[in-house]
Amino acid sequence: MVRYLDFRHVSVTERASSGQHPGSRRRRTGWRQSQQDCLLAIVIAYEIQCRMCDAASLRAGGWDHVTYGALSSAMGAGKLWDLDADKLEHALGLAGVCNITTRQTRTGQISDWKACAFANAARNGVFAADLARRGLTGPFEIFEGPKGLIKQLNLGGLENLKLGSSGDFMIDKTYIKFWPAEYHSQSAIDACLQLRPQVAGKTIEKIHIGSFEAAVSIIGSEPEKLRPTSRETADHSMFYCCAAALVDGDVTLATFDDERLTDAKLLDLVDRTEIVEDPELNKGYPKGIPNDVTITCADGTKVNKRVDFPRGHAENPMTDDEVFAKFMRLADGVIAKATAEKLIDRVMRFDTLDSKGVAELFQFEVL
Repeated sequence: MVRYLDFRHVSVTERASSGQHPGSRRRRTGWRQSQQDCLLAIVIAYEIQCRMCDAASLRAGGWDHVTYGALSSAMGAGKLWDLDADKLEHALGLAGVCNITTRQTRTGQISDWKACAFANAARNGVFAADLARRGLTGPFEIFEGPKGLIKQLNLGGLENLKLGSSGDFMIDKTYIKFWPAEYHSQSAIDACLQLRPQVAGKTIEKIHIGSFEAAVSIIGSEPEKLRPTSRETADHSMFYCCAAALVDGDVTLATFDDERLTDAKLLDLVDRTEIVEDPELNKGYPKGIPNDVTITCADGTKVNKRVDFPRGHAENPMTDDEVFAKFMRLADGVIAKATAEKLIDRVMRFDTLDSKGVAELFQFEVL
């Protein structure tokens, strides 16, 4: 559910998405202990997912980031089930040996499966933890073995993986998306929206976007991104997202409705857009998400804007009120307004809730 709209949070490098909340919860005796375990399980899942992403890129070898998701979800669920070290190791083996996924999920014309791939990995991770909980053993040396993940997927960086400590945790370094589009496009969208007032009423002849390798590779080079025929492909097209920002003055979920995908005015701007990898911008990634947009108009007007830290980035964070407003927009028409407001209140008081209050977070009715 969190992953489906491509409107969630992302990891520090977007080598992988960090939208993996453990899918299992178990009540334990004593609410204070249960409360701490729930929060700790979330931190553990984020920490493992994001540290693996940074240590070794799956994308570079053509593998999908959800491969790591099965492992991180297994550890979060395992914590909630209070598994000991041996059983957690077996859970890793069970999750890792059979959940290796290819990057084809996010290549070319993108299908419905893209929005479900991480959910499937999380489901499999929870299943692995449950099997280990029940006593099933998993393959040993899932990382370092002669046929383990490091050798088979060329993930040498995992050999020296270290988790955070003393408050240095990856959950604090994830970003929240301001617009419902693939994360590498966020700064380009931001730049286009800032430039839009300067080109209002003018005929745009050309849009030049200087970008970095990951963005060009994922959302700025394939021919399918020039004529997306699905929401999943359109929100992974920097061409389309930037054109929509200039035409509409925003990028929302409605931007990806079927009728918009064939909008002549929008597609004309897509055809006037070029995206080019810039070695200088490569230097700014992954610390930032640098995109440099130049718009040239028929009357000679030429405007430029570079954005490294789009709204929602850890260096340019959204306010609580902005996050609440985003949630209310997404909840509109799905749950009652009063229910949405109650959920915000409960989530913001999560550390003070008793077990009944936490349970109620999962018991609301949809419209």
